Order: sequence, then structure tokens, then C-alpha cells
Amino acid sequence: MKRLLVVEDEEHLANGLKFNLEAEGYTVDVDENGEAALHRLTQGSNRVDLVLLDVMLPGLDGFEVVQRLRAAGSFVPVVMLTARGHTDDVLRGFEHGADDYLPKPFDLSILLARIQGLLRRKTWLEKDSAAGSSQVPDEYLFCGRRIDFARQVLERDGVAQPMTLMETTLLRHLIEREGHAVSRRMLLEEVWGVRHDTDTRTVDNFIARLRRAIEDEPSSPQHLQTVRGVGYRFVANPTVAL
Repeated sequence: MKRLLVVEDEEHLANGLKFNLEAEGYTVDVDENGEAALHRLTQGSNRVDLVLLDVMLPGLDGFEVVQRLRAAGSFVPVVMLTARGHTDDVLRGFEHGADDYLPKPFDLSILLARIQGLLRRKTWLEKDSAAGSSQVPDEYLFCGRRIDFARQVLERDGVAQPMTLMETTLLRHLIEREGHAVSRRMLLEEVWGVRHDTDTRTVDNFIARLRRAIEDEPSSPQHLQTVRGVGYRFVANPTVAL
């Protein structure tokens, strides 16, 4: 049974989410502030499979919580809940390490779809790695970099850097299509599983983060290349003509 953590200071909303999610078969814990959530996620003994994190919290806001969570080495999938849904808030959440977002108010069916989507991606990533069913091997090497997809870790120059679920999924998706341009819209549909409710700058933001981790010069990328007017493509060895 999957365990979810709801971080929400509005008691009626938190209780409603807990009731409905438990009715769907999840085990649900609730924290009303960021400090308690961070302690549970970094010090607690119970594994959490996914976090629903409100942006507007007393004390530490949701942006600070997810940033500290990632800095502490926890890469549990995080869905941020924002009352405004402004593009700037969404991009800021992704920049700090969130995997997905949902603007309030939202339909329960949409929330459940987002949760199920992230949990499926996590399961698929683990199963693909265990079974070797992906076109890309579990450990992928290129130009002195090593990516461990099962552990969601990128190693470069002897330094291991954890990656979020969506960073790992996006990178694997591009690597599987090495040398081929993939549009932003296609990435949103095939990686995030969304069509009309997410700005394409979401993809740009994740690419920028991956470039900082992978490229020698992120401002002049060699591996995660921009295809003007289309989207992006991955090139393992940029010295070899495509």
C-alpha cells in the first residue's frame, strides 16, 4: 500500500484529502507545516511514496520545503498545490525540485490522476531497470558521465548527484531517442502525461536543470541540444556527426 504525505495547514482541506485518498486505498499522513514535514521526510522511519505539498504554509513555505528536502538527499516525488497557479509560481516550484503541480481548486479525479501518474512512472522506472526492458541500459555511460536510472543518480568527475523522478524520466526519454528532435509538447504528453494544463516552459526549466548537471558549459550545451522551433535532442558524442 502506497503511503502519501499531505502537507496542508487548512484543516478542512487536509482532512478532506486524507478521507478521499484513504478511500482510494492509500495510507495518508498529514502535517500542517513545513518543519514537521521535513522532519518526517528526513528523520522519520516510515517510507513516504509521494508528497502533496501546499505552497502557502506557515513558517517555511512549500518552495523552501522542497528545496531543503532535495538538499537533504530526499528525492521522493512531490506534487505542489498552489492556490494561484501562476506560471511564475509553477516554474519556481519546478526550479526548487518539484515533480508536478496542481492549481487550487482542483477536481479529485485530476488529483488522483496526477498521483497515479507519478507513482506509475516511479514503478516503471524501477521495473525497467530490474528487467532490462528499456532501450537504455540501467547504467548509461557517455563522455565520462554515468547515469544510474534505478537509483536516480548522475555521476560526473567522481561526484554523485541525485536526480528527481521527472529529471530522470525526461533524460531517459531523450536518451532513448538519441539524435532525434523531440518537441516540447510531445515531451509534456509522453513524460508528464499532460496536454493542455501545463506551460511548455516546464520542459525548458527541466532541461536547464539537467544542463547544469551534465554540460561542461550549460550556456553552450553539447549533449542536450536545442532544436530551434521544435524542442530538444540528446547527443551522447557531439564530436560524431549525426
